[in-house]
Amino acid sequence: MRKLLIPLMLVFAIGCKQEPKKELTTQEIVDNSIADSGGKLFNDHKVTFDFRDKSYVSENVDGQRVFKRISDLDSTIITDVKRGNDFERYMNDSLVMVHDTMAVKYANSVNSVHYFVRLPYGLNDGAVNKELLGKETIDNKEYYKVKVTFDQQGGGDDFEDTYLYWFDIESFKPEYLAYDFHVNGGGQRFRKAYNERYVNGIRFVDYENYKPKNDGTDILEIGQLYNKGELELLSKIELKNIAVE
Repeated sequence: MRKLLIPLMLVFAIGCKQEPKKELTTQEIVDNSIADSGGKLFNDHKVTFDFRDKSYVSENVDGQRVFKRISDLDSTIITDVKRGNDFERYMNDSLVMVHDTMAVKYANSVNSVHYFVRLPYGLNDGAVNKELLGKETIDNKEYYKVKVTFDQQGGGDDFEDTYLYWFDIESFKPEYLAYDFHVNGGGQRFRKAYNERYVNGIRFVDYENYKPKNDGTDILEIGQLYNKGELELLSKIELKNIAVE
């Protein structure tokens, strides 16, 4: 009986052995992150918020996403509107002409603020290229590290920039991001998300905004520079009066 029992125990142990955990693809990681952060609610709802001294609005108008920035300057209300590739500026509801060069500058500025507020939603845009670089530990916690680059066609004026995102391996929330940029002399930034809150199902965060203390660093190493205390805090990016309708 004992001789029979031992083989049966071995068979039972083998049968109960857990299957190896399936490795997720980059796309699955991003899809899970977007779903956790609000998914299609980003496009189905009107979002308003204040950032620094300006108000911002994103909404769907006739099936097209429209981004707005509203400034109050000495009793003059300036409304910048980015609709697809088009840009318009209104002063007290009157359309004004803007030189093409400045229109591009204003449109990029409006788009940049909305882009970061809506993350990770934009990571599935057509011009985005995503690559999983493996896992990396930041501040004693492990993350999926994803590199993002952009196609020139549809990637905007900053298509040459490289972005990095660190996604929590359990919740898939993007808790850190970094990027390099080439305008205005270029540089690198590293952002740490904090003050997470959900408003009508959409996730919003504020950021601590860092830069390397030394020039010439590799953007791919910026997470470890943060761990070593080799980044300096530049500013905090805080959203106020968020509303989702």
